Amino acid sequence: MKTDVIIRQATSPADMSEVRTLCWAYRDFLEGFSAELKEAVAFAYAKEGYAALLEELPVKHARPHGVILVAEVAGEIVGCGMFHALTPQDVEIKRVFVDSKTRGGGIGAQLLQALIDHARNDGYSRILLDTSRQFIGAQKLYEKLGFRRRGPYSALPPAFEKLLIFYEITL
Repeated sequence: MKTDVIIRQATSPADMSEVRTLCWAYRDFLEGFSAELKEAVAFAYAKEGYAALLEELPVKHARPHGVILVAEVAGEIVGCGMFHALTPQDVEIKRVFVDSKTRGGGIGAQLLQALIDHARNDGYSRILLDTSRQFIGAQKLYEKLGFRRRGPYSALPPAFEKLLIFYEITL
């Protein structure tokens, strides 16, 4: 049975609370995936800094230079994804995550397609993103949607470059 999914912008304080909850679950997922990622999460997403980042999401991803989308099933927010402008032409997709209860049903693909559509409609010409080398399913999804591999698009510690794969799509 196919589940009806609504992809929409996060607009209310309640939406943002749910997005933050999902982002914490994303952090936990990363931390629990492997010892290598656990170490990276401790460095890149230290709890205090990550909490501050999550508080700033509505500002960092504010319209018209960004967007925060949620996926809703039966009135419950089960996924999120967002982008923010890096340049007048480029946006970066961040924190696409679907709750484990509904993962595997195509919601992540719907969120990504909606983010692509928003970026295109907003006049951007390229989307950039990164993912863990260990996330084979995510890599397959990005490539299916037309993303192609590229090198890093921002300065990173060398240890992180080895953990990540970078992608872009031209709109």
